[in-house]
Amino acid sequence: MRWTSCLASITLLLGIGSLACAADPVKHRILFAEYGKGPNRLVEVDPEGKVAWEYKLPSLAVIFQVLPGGNILYAHGGNPTGVTEINRDKKVVWSYTSKCPQVLGCERLPGGNTLIAEQGPCQAVEVDPSGKVVRITPLTTTEKGYHLQVRNVHKLANGNILAGHEGEGAIREVNPMGKVVWEYTKVENAGEALRLRNGNTLIACGTQKRVIEVTPAGKVVWEFGSQDAPELNLTWISSLQVLPNGNYVVGNFLRGQEGKGAHAFEVTRDKKVVWTFKDHRLARSITTVRVLGDR
Repeated sequence: MRWTSCLASITLLLGIGSLACAADPVKHRILFAEYGKGPNRLVEVDPEGKVAWEYKLPSLAVIFQVLPGGNILYAHGGNPTGVTEINRDKKVVWSYTSKCPQVLGCERLPGGNTLIAEQGPCQAVEVDPSGKVVRITPLTTTEKGYHLQVRNVHKLANGNILAGHEGEGAIREVNPMGKVVWEYTKVENAGEALRLRNGNTLIACGTQKRVIEVTPAGKVVWEFGSQDAPELNLTWISSLQVLPNGNYVVGNFLRGQEGKGAHAFEVTRDKKVVWTFKDHRLARSITTVRVLGDR
């Protein structure tokens, strides 16, 4: 973890002095998905770096969502494919089985429905709590093999869907009928994108080793890459989270670079890295990482 510093000014009766002090380091409780050379599992780590909870995933899974009540929703391949919700006692409280070859992306929507990123064919399926399909939205990609067709999907306030097409290296927004209304295609292994409050889009650029913010016109207005913090060993930017304080939490999938650099980090808008997670004894490589609780 990184330590930030502060300068405390002390006004004395006979003059002014100063006292340098070290501020408390940034600490986070996090949940991450480990995948790759290590076990495929979910792990919660407390602010002191100790394992607080662990769940062995029953089949291929790289994306999850922590729900408001503390339950965890994750998408999975394997047999069957679909989406499962578990509680902290590791009991299944909801599940949906898909008929496609693989599912690796999902999102619980505010109204209680669940958005599922199906691969083969590439489409977003919305189901209600009873498991009834209420909408199928075709997603556009040139990727033929199902495994890399789509990763994270997010439903926007306007009802459209923002999807990361990893194999193609594209981010696309489609309307409920599947028409592409916006896209950015200049990235590699794009797994996640978030629509920011200002209307711009934050994009995880995968093996380009950078995070970018682009305008609706496609102009890059902010970028954080390997040149900004070489010590992080940016390898594969795999997940994004915007904290209440405006900082970004970034997942760094160390595939092929296990044991080097940071699994995840928090960066400010002025490109200061204020927190890192890099416990290589605990994890080899992780895909999705989420900070739990607000800051």
